[in-house]
Amino acid sequence: MSILTGKKILLGVTAGIAAYKSASLVRLFIKSGAQVKVVMTPAAKEFVTPLTLSTLSKHPVHSSFTNEEDAMAAGRQDNAIWNSHVDLGLWADVFVIAPATANTLSKMANGVCDNLLLATYLSAKCAVYFAPAMDLDMYKHPTTIQSFEKLNNFGNIMIPATSGELASGLVGAGRMAEPEDIVAFIENDILGKLPLRGKKVLITAGPTYETIDPVRFIGNHSSGKMGFEIAKAAANLGAEVILITGPTHQKVSHALIDVIPVVGAQEMFNEVHKYYKNSDVAILSAAVADYKPKEVASQKIKKKSETLTLELEKTKDILASLGDLKKKQYLVGFALETNNELENAKGKLKRKNLNLIVLNSLNDKGAGFKTDTNKVTFIDDKENISEFQLKSKAEVASDLLNKIISEIDA
Repeated sequence: MSILTGKKILLGVTAGIAAYKSASLVRLFIKSGAQVKVVMTPAAKEFVTPLTLSTLSKHPVHSSFTNEEDAMAAGRQDNAIWNSHVDLGLWADVFVIAPATANTLSKMANGVCDNLLLATYLSAKCAVYFAPAMDLDMYKHPTTIQSFEKLNNFGNIMIPATSGELASGLVGAGRMAEPEDIVAFIENDILGKLPLRGKKVLITAGPTYETIDPVRFIGNHSSGKMGFEIAKAAANLGAEVILITGPTHQKVSHALIDVIPVVGAQEMFNEVHKYYKNSDVAILSAAVADYKPKEVASQKIKKKSETLTLELEKTKDILASLGDLKKKQYLVGFALETNNELENAKGKLKRKNLNLIVLNSLNDKGAGFKTDTNKVTFIDDKENISEFQLKSKAEVASDLLNKIISEIDA
């Protein structure tokens, strides 16, 4: 899965011959999992039709400040509705202007605002990428170079033009980067700026099932939702994630997440130790069984008496074993408590040599297993305590990753 999955991408198309490539660019962004809207300069419609781009993007294409202007240009009479450049600018996570002509780049650099695209650019709060497309002499002209420098100083990001045959017949620099290269450039740029880029994060999730006989097991009510949300949040921040999960219905598809399914505590212990040594961060949110049957029946146990006695033995304490081995890793554990919550969590933090423990209580409505929300308290190894209100598990995951980033970057 691309880092662009779920992103809202606004594509700005200006009046250059390379505008014909914008159709392919829209398709590639959508294939990457992004939502796409398109805003064009009026003259750009001479090179590629709004109908083509709206069909591919599944959104209306805007080129004027009101839809009345667009309708009249198409020979229709519609009631005027304002196309808000502010709303478009705020909607986008990424604004890509491709092709970006010398004319538009000069206007962007000097604050000229005479069409919807430029007004949207001046309203955008997101990252802005521009892919120049123009003839050789225009590309090398001092005013164009000055536009590049100004836009770079504004924090805009240039996707360099390539060399090749140009519309004029000349051969040289000024050819817009190919759509595939534009997508790859943006993906790599976003990844390179993410705070967990290059970090390896190990996460456990879900319950473990401890076998009694071929059809029965000892388990718990963990759904794995919290661990999966943490994995997604870490991957979206650039981390390479190993997600070791017990039996769960949760699913995730992300290029940076490697999902390893396990069943029992011993299997989870083995897999965690396989990857822990090379991890920078380990977050153990799985609800691992504390005990397992000492003997596992090879055949289904028949109902022969009113009672059944099972002898249980302790499972290996995965979290404690990692605390004993800890060197460079930032180690996070979870504590689900029903009484003496804070004291029990602090004790677990120290006994298991953790950097941070996430406390949640079954006494808090909306927290715990099988919910989409959680109410947590962070306690770090300096005994700093941070309490949070009830939030979605996605928001809790974000808070946790922000806390970890602040610690490992300190």
